[in-house]
Amino acid sequence: MAEIILEMRHITKDFSGVKALDDVNLKIKKGEIHALCGENGAGKSTLMNVLSGVYPYGTYTGDIIYKGEKCEFNTIRSSEKKGIVIIHQELALIPALSVAENVFLGNENTTIKGVIDWDETDRKARDVLSTIGMGSEDLSQQVQNLGVGKQQLIEIAKALTKKVELLILDEPTAALNDEESNILLELMLNLKKQGITCIMISHKLNEVSRVADSITVIRDGHTIETIEKTDKAIEEDRIIKGMVGRELTNRYPDRNSKIGEVVFEVKNWMAYSPLDSKRKVINDVSLHVRRGEVVGFAGLMGAGRTELAMSLFGKAYGKNISGTMIKNGEELHLKSIKDAINHKIAYVSEDRKKYGLVLINDLKWNMSLSSLASRFSKHTVIDSNNEIHVTEEYRKKINIKANSIEQIVGSLSGGNQQKVVLAKWMLSEPDVLLLDEPTRGIDVGAKYEIYTVINSLADAGKAVIVISSEMPELLGICDRIYVINEGEIAGELHKNEFSQERIMKIIMNHIGREK
Repeated sequence: MAEIILEMRHITKDFSGVKALDDVNLKIKKGEIHALCGENGAGKSTLMNVLSGVYPYGTYTGDIIYKGEKCEFNTIRSSEKKGIVIIHQELALIPALSVAENVFLGNENTTIKGVIDWDETDRKARDVLSTIGMGSEDLSQQVQNLGVGKQQLIEIAKALTKKVELLILDEPTAALNDEESNILLELMLNLKKQGITCIMISHKLNEVSRVADSITVIRDGHTIETIEKTDKAIEEDRIIKGMVGRELTNRYPDRNSKIGEVVFEVKNWMAYSPLDSKRKVINDVSLHVRRGEVVGFAGLMGAGRTELAMSLFGKAYGKNISGTMIKNGEELHLKSIKDAINHKIAYVSEDRKKYGLVLINDLKWNMSLSSLASRFSKHTVIDSNNEIHVTEEYRKKINIKANSIEQIVGSLSGGNQQKVVLAKWMLSEPDVLLLDEPTRGIDVGAKYEIYTVINSLADAGKAVIVISSEMPELLGICDRIYVINEGEIAGELHKNEFSQERIMKIIMNHIGREK
């Protein structure tokens, strides 16, 4: 029987009287990859924060038994000394520091006099990066110049310098493309061969099924079950049943499309990079969206989908933008984001925490932010009663799980934060919505609710554009798909033509065409 490296017994954790964890029990075998699955807000990250000392001993009840010893961690450093290292979803790197400096951040190589030994730092950084396939990386370059995938690998290199024995990864592939995700998953399997135990929190159930030896499902702060891998991979539907408490036979809600006339049209749209005015990012794009229609933008990472959407949203991205934009038969000349909002165009960013929300403020404040002038104020005086009434109505309407509209948004789960962003733009009553990765980093149950909201927007006659890196998602919710590659429209597919193979074939044909 495999050795148990970690046992968490009867863990209970409260936040202002609300139980985030209620008598949670967990056992982890030495040398395995153990996944934690559950809906947003189920308590997965809270449990790992208890384990790693983010929530110190005394702020929870229950016991942590690590390598046969009862542990009482008061800080992250105290858990790291035992070989437990956590990598949070929000990476803890300093962008302006070099690769080598970040690898040993908080764990510097110093001389007897306390001075950093840079030669030793570079040598050890090169050694540890070689073990994760980054041995040829320029150690002196700033981390901010690297892609998210490489930054994630540098976080793992940091953990390895701390002699990690139990590595916790919270949503490690949420912001990565398929290629980067595969590299990271293979690295986890290699770490397993080296005897390192991994705990992985992820909403990407296909990845969980691929690499996990066992899966513990947490629902509403309770441990529901632990599923062990046998000869076959653990089926996604089996995991979903434990997460949501029922069979989820269809991951995409049914919708009877009622598509009307063209609401939004773009002709010969061009945009250049804001960093290099000679580099064309969007090239001669023409598209249209009809009333009640959900249109997808498919493409590989770096294809220009986000850049296109942001350039349309009041020139939020790009220089020397040209082309024609028509809404409801009227040509628009948008010069700013404010102009876009005033003309009933909304954009939900792929980065909700950076561009979509003010995390230190409450739900009401965030939800009404884009509509204060148009809906909630008169002569610059805010009608607080109306603001409270309407934001509470929308909180219930799209099922935002919060104690009240006065709860701080930063304390909500990722899925509920995403609903707050959607509510903010729904309150502005737009005619055209650009949704950029609307379900990134959220669980399958919350995704279904977001899809339902998208359906309701289309049913209300809105023109909806969805950008997604998940092809099955686009195939499941869209009426039509534009395939984008290298900043151009490479092809267009209607519902009866949808397939992942056709999308990839269009992309490959476009890449291989004569320039």
